[in-house]
Amino acid sequence: MTTARPVLGVTCCTRRMGTEFGQAVINRYVTAAMQWGDVAALLVPALPDLMTAREVAPRLDGLLLTGSPSNVEPGRYGEAGAADAEGPFDPARDSMTFDLIAAMLDLGRPVLGVCRGFQEVNVAFGGSLRRDTSQNPTILAHHAPLEATFDDMFAHQHDIALTSGGVLARALGRDKLRVNSVHFQGSGRLGEGLTVEARAPDGVVEAVSARVNGAPVLAVQWHPEWRTADNPDSQAFFHILGQALRGELASA
Repeated sequence: MTTARPVLGVTCCTRRMGTEFGQAVINRYVTAAMQWGDVAALLVPALPDLMTAREVAPRLDGLLLTGSPSNVEPGRYGEAGAADAEGPFDPARDSMTFDLIAAMLDLGRPVLGVCRGFQEVNVAFGGSLRRDTSQNPTILAHHAPLEATFDDMFAHQHDIALTSGGVLARALGRDKLRVNSVHFQGSGRLGEGLTVEARAPDGVVEAVSARVNGAPVLAVQWHPEWRTADNPDSQAFFHILGQALRGELASA
């Protein structure tokens, strides 16, 4: 008899579809997790007025916070009304996601994040975001020029240094990676209890981890779900995801 695979919850975004709104997640997040993490998946809609995170979380073995075109509302990290705040925003996703993070960690279940998901993890732990990672001349350009094609946007890359002894360094057996860089925002103040897993050459934090109630938390600013089949390092991220859901991911 086949053993049931662990079930990964995957966060959805609110997207306009013509004259209506829909719940959406790009296929590559789901397929990469299912294929390389060897998990089943369920999409979690951003409909906090119709269901609560607390009634969904017990049915999930882990949670993946996906990337998105939308940004976390600055009020979530104490900067409501910031003059440089740019949308689009997705308050329904914010509401569902931050409640889900809390509910999953209370249950001792893993939380993993990609791009916006990385930023959500930092804010959920009390951190803040910076909104200048694509245009501050004192740091790397963390996003391709606006005129870049979609493929060229994901081809925009830089090196990162992995923290010695960290989850990623141990899993990959490496001390550096080259990653894609597709974010206008990034971590500002680091969330309390988070450990830095990787930094860009300019010092910007690129990955974090934690343990809460025995549950692993791991989030990366880059996009390992982009063309995962061509990148063993990206495959390794989803191997880690699968290990986390199976309770096989050792503490740092």
